[in-house]
Amino acid sequence: MAIHYTQKFKEDAAVYYNDHKDLGVNGCAKNLGISKSALSKWVNAAKEQGGKVPTRGAGNYSSDEAKEIARLKKELRDAQDALDVLKKAINILGK
Repeated sequence: MAIHYTQKFKEDAAVYYNDHKDLGVNGCAKNLGISKSALSKWVNAAKEQGGKVPTRGAGNYSSDEAKEIARLKKELRDAQDALDVLKKAINILGK
């Protein structure tokens, strides 16, 4: 099961690394109890975003419109799947 970290934790981890560069990514990641690849991603994101680490987990959308679009796309996908099943059933029963 994947572990989800808060945006605050990610930003604090990036700050911790910047304050303790002498430990390196491996040492800082070990001290924080996270993987070195996760820490590297967060540090790079913090550099690019001016200290902010964007967090987008399951169900997090940038706006209400994006959330609505995702919901409608899922609804359309489900309807298309149901239509495909019905078409196959009609073909089977029609023979």
